[in-house]
Amino acid sequence: MRKTGKRTEGEEGNRSSFYKIGVDVGGTFTDVSLLGERDGVFVVHKVPSTPDDPSKAIMRGIVEILQMQGISPDRISYLAHGTTVATNAIIEQKGGKVGLLTTKGFRDLLEIGRQTRPRLYDLQLDYPPPLVPRDLRLEVAERLRHTGEVAIPLDEEAVKNQLRKLKENAVDAVVICLLYSYLNPSHEARIRELVREHMADVYISASHEVLPEFREYERLSTTILNAFLMPVMDTYLLNFEREVERIGIHASPRINQCNGGIMSVGTARKFPIRTALSGPSAGVIGANFIGDAIDRQNLITFDMGGTSTDVCLLEEGVSPMSNDRWVGGYPAKIPSVDVNAVGAGGGSIAWVDLDGLMKVGPRSAGASPGPVCYDLGGTEPTVTDANVVLGRLNPEYLLGGRMSINKSKAESSLRRLGEGLGVPFIETAHGVIRIVTANMVKAIRAISIERGYDPKEFSLIAFGGAGPLHAVGVARELEISEVVIPPNPGILCAVGLLVADARNDYVKTSLMDTDGADIDRINEIFGQLEDQARKWLSDEGFDESAQGIFRSVDMRYVGQNFELPIEVPPGSLETSDIEGLISRFYGEHERNYGHYTRGEPTQLVNFRVTAQGTIPKLRMKRDHQGEQSAPPPVAHREVYFDDMSAVPTPIYDRNQLLPGSRITGPAVIEQMDSTTLVFPGDTARIEEALNVIIAIA
Repeated sequence: MRKTGKRTEGEEGNRSSFYKIGVDVGGTFTDVSLLGERDGVFVVHKVPSTPDDPSKAIMRGIVEILQMQGISPDRISYLAHGTTVATNAIIEQKGGKVGLLTTKGFRDLLEIGRQTRPRLYDLQLDYPPPLVPRDLRLEVAERLRHTGEVAIPLDEEAVKNQLRKLKENAVDAVVICLLYSYLNPSHEARIRELVREHMADVYISASHEVLPEFREYERLSTTILNAFLMPVMDTYLLNFEREVERIGIHASPRINQCNGGIMSVGTARKFPIRTALSGPSAGVIGANFIGDAIDRQNLITFDMGGTSTDVCLLEEGVSPMSNDRWVGGYPAKIPSVDVNAVGAGGGSIAWVDLDGLMKVGPRSAGASPGPVCYDLGGTEPTVTDANVVLGRLNPEYLLGGRMSINKSKAESSLRRLGEGLGVPFIETAHGVIRIVTANMVKAIRAISIERGYDPKEFSLIAFGGAGPLHAVGVARELEISEVVIPPNPGILCAVGLLVADARNDYVKTSLMDTDGADIDRINEIFGQLEDQARKWLSDEGFDESAQGIFRSVDMRYVGQNFELPIEVPPGSLETSDIEGLISRFYGEHERNYGHYTRGEPTQLVNFRVTAQGTIPKLRMKRDHQGEQSAPPPVAHREVYFDDMSAVPTPIYDRNQLLPGSRITGPAVIEQMDSTTLVFPGDTARIEEALNVIIAIA
């Protein structure tokens, strides 16, 4: 555990102040951060994750951090939690038993899907099995036209007959997804009432509530995923609330979403799909918070943990959003921070393929048994083992001494791997690092160079337990000149939960050519969505001064199959505003595809409104101390950098580094939650808010 010693502006030293807690669950460790609202105390803590029941590690971490600080649980005013339960349930196929009611003739849409493959040239790749078996996909007589008008009225008796079948099969949740219900939800709403009348105890997931948007396959898949998760997440969240209350915390917990916002437990229970893939978004929010503090608006976030690396590009402090994701092999149309993930983490296993080539990942040793050096039963060499052998990681202990390291076992595992390749174990360790670096560089190129951005114009902000250890190597490959290491990089996702605003997204599809667009209809749609957004913000407890409403519209050329989001100004729109939307669409089309065609007919497709409830942000006091020499190193050890010769390297304790300190590499900076590697010739500077800024030579 580490106390930063920072204090908030306007500090009064009030010992009765309230505190905020953020908890992020990772594959290897569960991170807890605690922040005092008035006394400015900022403390972090890590405990090993418990994959069999994540709540065990969460409650242990909360209890321990409160005990260590002598803080009573009833002083906690805010608790935010990032959970991996939903993602894991989908990947492991451990959700509820789901039944489906859909328009007659469309029961097989779930398996027909789209005629595309995630990996085009993998002829052996199979789609995962459908989450609803065919005998539980039942049809009902009804039909809406593409305008939303009723073509065939709903046959309620037929619905009741189908409900009896689902009841006999003891389903946990019922999905209702009808054709064109995003235009007219009346049939779905009536079926929902019938389900509640005849199957009072089941969970209900209706597409007009989960995703009122066109493209029937993605809408169906997303609504099914939501229903599949409902029994699991409902049980988990209720137990979490009870455990929080049991230990004496009275604040209502909030849950992280994949769109980078937070929501109440009640909203999460109704829409659990929004928590899937939510973990990386908290890190992006935390990185943006750090960027604001040090006046860095253009950032590439580099979050390297135990099992994966997540990267995201922030331009002018704005994180890009994506509405199309895949979770466990299933499409999910959910607004989410556009993070690119690759299976490269500290626990990624090095192995030799059938062609005799060394590969690293995506398989990971995870929390159990973990890397070989943890001495917990792992036998296959990992990235962490390579770092220990190269002297980059402390060869004796991690987590401030709470986890012992067995360097000899790490060396033995890499020797065995090297013998199969015919190379010395040090060269093998270098090879592991080079391969995992190449994998991560490729992931960053995908979000930068492939989208028209030059990574040299961005700072790399590195976090996660392993991010600062690999950041300089990644930056050199991309010719990035500056690396930023936050004060507590290993728990930045937990910090992100403390500063994340509440957020909810609303959408309505209404295809409309811009030539002759119905401006009254556009204003009506935005008005309806804004009313829903304000109601949600009020229900979440935000007064009017903390409410924000943001609008956008998805646009495309007529005949295109994909849209681009275009910002829409607030207020009532006039016909003349359509030209402004078209002009912005041209700019986005050119940036994404390298060209645009002026005068070609364009369309408005999806109208979107984002509701944002602003959480008060505490500004950390910046300590102006001027430039000063670094404290003496706490130790020295031999460290391998880019070649086969070890370099005598000073080891610094980050807790002792004060604002203004400068360190010229080679150097290793150790702290409880991470290790920072400074290459020979590079310079590390401690800025006023205790971030480490590394200038690449």
